[in-house]
Amino acid sequence: MGVTTELTVGELRSTGRRRSMLLMLGPAFVAAVAYIDPGNFATNFAAGSGYGYQLVWVVVMANVMAMLVQYLSAKLGLATGLNLPELCRREYGRRTNVMLWVQAEIVAMATDLAEFVGAAIALNLLFGMPMLPAGIVTAVLSFAILALRNRGFRAFELAIIALLGLVAAGFGYLVIRAGDYPPRELMHGLIPDLSGAGAPALAVGIIGATVMPHVVYLHSALHQNRISADTDADRQTLLRYNRADCLIGLGVAGLINLAMLAIAASLFHRGGGSEVSDLQQVHHELGTLLGGGAALAFAVALLASGLSSSSVGTQSGQVVMSGFMRLRLPVYLRRAITMAPALLLLALGIDTTQALIFSQIVLSFGIPFALVPLLLLSRRRDVMGALANRPLTTVAMAVVTTVIIVLNVYLLADTIAGWIT
Repeated sequence: MGVTTELTVGELRSTGRRRSMLLMLGPAFVAAVAYIDPGNFATNFAAGSGYGYQLVWVVVMANVMAMLVQYLSAKLGLATGLNLPELCRREYGRRTNVMLWVQAEIVAMATDLAEFVGAAIALNLLFGMPMLPAGIVTAVLSFAILALRNRGFRAFELAIIALLGLVAAGFGYLVIRAGDYPPRELMHGLIPDLSGAGAPALAVGIIGATVMPHVVYLHSALHQNRISADTDADRQTLLRYNRADCLIGLGVAGLINLAMLAIAASLFHRGGGSEVSDLQQVHHELGTLLGGGAALAFAVALLASGLSSSSVGTQSGQVVMSGFMRLRLPVYLRRAITMAPALLLLALGIDTTQALIFSQIVLSFGIPFALVPLLLLSRRRDVMGALANRPLTTVAMAVVTTVIIVLNVYLLADTIAGWIT
């Protein structure tokens, strides 16, 4: 990542338990912003407004999966000093790596589409900017956030944490204003149910928007050159901090996703309204039902989400390209290439909400290509050393990977059946 190590484990221990915990919080928060990107806004509001609390179980399951996946990704980076794409390049043949790289680039474009378009929509809602100029302003702002990497990993992490805090504050306010959330309906939503014509597609979209393949690659890289760990004992110490980082950072992201769905169910579904997935319409309805403060909170949260997740997505793209293929582009050139499809979409005036939901389905199909190598490599003692997965962890990861693949096959079969009929 081109960042010089700033601490050793010994120095970390000497700072005291509370301060050392604060210093270690960060990588999972960077990963977490990808789990609340504008694609999540679209899929969660569509799910809540169209199906009430029926898909709560999908949001909860996706977040639990995310915690395990990101923990293992970070552990792989801590154990080996390499990120996941670098390990794939070392352990697998060139053809495999080319295939993994190509699909990862397609996923990166789908990711950037959701994040970039979401931030542009937010600028349009806040300031009335036309979509194309809003997209250009989004590019400038994301470049500014990326420039913080030149000041070291902590400056970038703190900026991302601050933006995550804005999203959390916005939805905390909306949760309070939206009002009633019947406990019985929330509990019933924990029972798996995919009835309804569009429920399978939304379920896969929610998972695609939550378990993000590009941050699986990135999280393993975020620990490179961050804290120097020379022994197994040092790595075990960092691993304990990493568990807390993942629980807190991804726990916040999970609560925000649940808040989105619950707000939509409370305001739009239970009120007898139809499905509301268009983000401009969500903004308008919130203003009508709850007042201008609610509409402002939503727009600010959307902007913070789009800018932070877009910056993280660009950083992930660098890790993927250099890891699989030993290729490096200047970060600004990389950003310009990946944002081109989003700018084209804005220029053509294509339905942004449908594009957001479709992008999340594309992301979901890319997840197995990140999870299978992570599963196979993290269980190997010759790769991971003393931090190799225990059998129970390997089984849990295998179940997660299988569930995601099965849901993808279910979506494909359901889509083909829809075309035939």
